[in-house]
Amino acid sequence: MCNVSKEERTTYHPMMKDLPHDLRPRERLAQAGEGALSTAELLAIILRTGVGGENVLSMATRLLSKHGGLPGLARTGMTELQAEKGMGPAKTAQIKAALELGRRLLLASPEERLVVRSPTDVAQLLLAEMGHLDQEHFRVVLLDTRNRVLSMETVYVGSLNTSYIRVAEVFREAVRRNCAALIVAHNHPSGDPTPSPEDVAVTRQLVAAGGLLNIEVLDHLVIGLQRFVSLRERGLGFD
Repeated sequence: MCNVSKEERTTYHPMMKDLPHDLRPRERLAQAGEGALSTAELLAIILRTGVGGENVLSMATRLLSKHGGLPGLARTGMTELQAEKGMGPAKTAQIKAALELGRRLLLASPEERLVVRSPTDVAQLLLAEMGHLDQEHFRVVLLDTRNRVLSMETVYVGSLNTSYIRVAEVFREAVRRNCAALIVAHNHPSGDPTPSPEDVAVTRQLVAAGGLLNIEVLDHLVIGLQRFVSLRERGLGFD
């Protein structure tokens, strides 16, 4: 029996060329279509090559696992991502560009835009990312006359305060784009989405301003860790 220490073992990682033809991501995409591929396989195609001792599919799986999937990769900064094993400026730029194209496609195609019918519709867009932010982010979701999402704008980063929030900043893009309505949202880094008195005061202020501008403030969502609160559903600030 051969005794080999843990330090002496060599981990075997087959390269893509060693895999059967029908298991390689690019070949699978050509044969089965992009919808049949896993997220790791799609990311592997974007990355193109792995790193010494690790094929590109293993590398993609590692990145997704470490950073919490695509939402986590989208949140990870360029410098941090470049520091990952096998990454660098080129691969990092490829990932960031692909994620941004996906985001723009969602917002740019009218027939594919999300129609907001309930607070949950908006929360699904925001929970994965905003629920893990370590600072408060205040965002505005702009809607057209059919309540379709036009864009999402980050207006403030930092503690929510009525003396800090400027109505003009919140409504600036909505006025410029002649939006019919908007929804505001911010996160609680503590993970608890219970609205504070300050949250209610800000809501009341924005609802009043929206009435003057003829832009309806449909809701104010407070995002926590995997849960949210709709101030309109609770009757807070929407007197």
